[in-house]
Amino acid sequence: MTTTQRDGMAKLKSWIDTLRGNFSPLRIPNFRLYMSGQAVSLVGTWLQVTAQGWVVWQLSHSPAALGIVGMLNTLPILLLGPWAGVWADRLNRRRVLIGTQSVAMTLAFLLAILTQTGLVQLWHVYVLATCLGIVTAIDFPAQQAFIGDLSGMSEVRRAVNVNAMVLQVSRMLGPALAGVVVNSLGASVAFWLNGLSFLAVIASLVAVQSAQAVRHESGRSALGEFVDALGFVRRQPRLQDLIFFVILVTFFGLAVLSIMPAVASQMMQGGADTLGLLLAMSGAGALVATVALVPIAQSARKTGLVVSGAVIWMGVCFVAVSFSSGLLPLALLGVFCFSLGAPVVITMALGLLQVLAPAGMRARILSLFVMVSFGMQPIASLLIGYSASALGTPLAIRINGIGLILGGLAVLLTRSGLRQWEANRAVAAAESGRG
Repeated sequence: MTTTQRDGMAKLKSWIDTLRGNFSPLRIPNFRLYMSGQAVSLVGTWLQVTAQGWVVWQLSHSPAALGIVGMLNTLPILLLGPWAGVWADRLNRRRVLIGTQSVAMTLAFLLAILTQTGLVQLWHVYVLATCLGIVTAIDFPAQQAFIGDLSGMSEVRRAVNVNAMVLQVSRMLGPALAGVVVNSLGASVAFWLNGLSFLAVIASLVAVQSAQAVRHESGRSALGEFVDALGFVRRQPRLQDLIFFVILVTFFGLAVLSIMPAVASQMMQGGADTLGLLLAMSGAGALVATVALVPIAQSARKTGLVVSGAVIWMGVCFVAVSFSSGLLPLALLGVFCFSLGAPVVITMALGLLQVLAPAGMRARILSLFVMVSFGMQPIASLLIGYSASALGTPLAIRINGIGLILGGLAVLLTRSGLRQWEANRAVAAAESGRG
């Protein structure tokens, strides 16, 4: 065997070991049990997301209405951000999650009843989307911090990856299943199935035991404690860079998913099955990225170059999708390729925030991250909905793609030290400090 062949085999073995190590949190029984419940529940969630988008499209045939629903689903994240993280740090996170999942289950059943009886109107969906957005705003920082409670800080980055894998599998299976269910049985069945799926995650939350860090009351207000988290991030320029990149991905990238029913109907001349196929392909791309690309990106030396490259790649793919009218294979390929980049940015940011944040501040840091990044999505959803109505869906997607390209280049070229940043050094320093 030549030296080149031996080097190639060594690199292949290193890559396989990296991928295998990514699943190590599943050796923890409580984490494994919780992820099992999450897997079932998230498939149901994507069933509802797909079916709800199709119901809104059938009621309105308006991209603007789709954008409004997307806005209402995420606006509470922006408004409740300062409090949600503080509550998740102060309260028992497991009990908070049992409560939020129970309320979300009730909302799914209400939408199922309204749809099955034929009483559903657009304003019903708006109200229920707002209520679900409030639940999500409270749930998200608690759920992300709870992952660290179950896995421990030594495994938290891999645990975040596993959670992302479960999410991406559900994004692949849920929409594809929704397309079949909505076409053959009706949207109400998808909502009923989502409601029932919450029973799995609630049961897992009742069964698991977690090790949440005990916080002593500071005597400060919730806003005061949130300001502490803001001060921490202000002293961390690289965390700021990650947040900038995630803002770009959510504002110009994920918002496009809210008008996918218009892509399926107007650009592809398809139905609910076409919508399900597009969203399933998005989930497939994100799954491939989470399993194969994220671990490699996390081990790469030049973190800033990797993340900015992922953002620019997504922009190029969206520009390609904007030229795919009537060409479903091209649209599917473009959506798949776009989705390869999003997990690299978002999963790496979530993992690094968990590792670098002080133990008693993790939920607040995560809440701040969600508030300033995903909190931009309501504005983005509204803008792309109205721009698609005014300019046409293809041009609206093309504008967002160009925004990703220019934004990624701007952050990379203007932020001092980003091109030389090596995140693994900061992670090693943080872990040795805890040890």
